[in-house]
Amino acid sequence: MEVGLLTPAQQEQTVDLLLALHDHYHPGRVLDRVLVRNHLLDNLCGPHSQIRLVTAELGGELLGFAAIYLVYSLVEPEPAHQRQCVLKELFVSPHHRSQGIGLALMQWVARYALDNGCGRIDWSVKSSNARGIAFYESLGARLVSDRLSYRIVREEIGALAGW
Repeated sequence: MEVGLLTPAQQEQTVDLLLALHDHYHPGRVLDRVLVRNHLLDNLCGPHSQIRLVTAELGGELLGFAAIYLVYSLVEPEPAHQRQCVLKELFVSPHHRSQGIGLALMQWVARYALDNGCGRIDWSVKSSNARGIAFYESLGARLVSDRLSYRIVREEIGALAGW
């Protein structure tokens, strides 16, 4: 298995994985493939994107991906802690799960984080994703019990902005 940053040759299969990811979060809600492809090329892989897409491939087949980005801490100025890696998404194709692909992706992300001076990797997981939680805990990850996740969506953003 080869793990590394997304290559142009992997873009079409990445669209397939993004569609599968969308179906994972929104079962039965169909997305237009062209829309997803344009989003991948124009935004996720666009010139201003901070996202790095990491892929796992075997025999020309894309098996999964991780989406990461790096940020600087506002509260941790020490060199060993001032940079952080954020795992936005980890997704393995459903028929390739439990084969070490998620582990291989996370190992690549860990090396990338260390190579880029990161003192930690942060991510969130749905509280109902018992399999994902068990996987992350098997890596040595700990639940950050003193943090909650908040979100406002388009309508609330507009109201907050005074639109």
